[in-house]
Amino acid sequence: MAREFTRTERVGSQMQRELSTLVRDGLKDPRLGGMVTIQEVRVVRDFSHAKVYFTAMGSETDNAEITKIMNKSASFLRHELGHRMKLRTIPQLKFVYDDSIKHGSDLSAMIDQAVEIDQANHQEE
Repeated sequence: MAREFTRTERVGSQMQRELSTLVRDGLKDPRLGGMVTIQEVRVVRDFSHAKVYFTAMGSETDNAEITKIMNKSASFLRHELGHRMKLRTIPQLKFVYDDSIKHGSDLSAMIDQAVEIDQANHQEE
């Protein structure tokens, strides 16, 4: 049976699409460097707050600094969301750097290394 999406999930998904466009077109901070990608938006049930998970690629700025920049831009982005979305209240935005992609690539590299070592051990036998 197909699972129905809750209203908070639908709103989060729409916010993710809108924020992706706003960050790409509206934020002109050179410290952001490359691409900031909005991975997920989790909205609390009463729509008072939303956690926005993002990644940044191609930037010389460290992740903590990018998170600060994004959180300083939160009021601007929230204001712009208010113009684009038909909600009574727009949630307060809190940006959180999503390091799951880095963890995934680190795990993948460790697996590749283990496979190479295993292959080298089998060739010696």
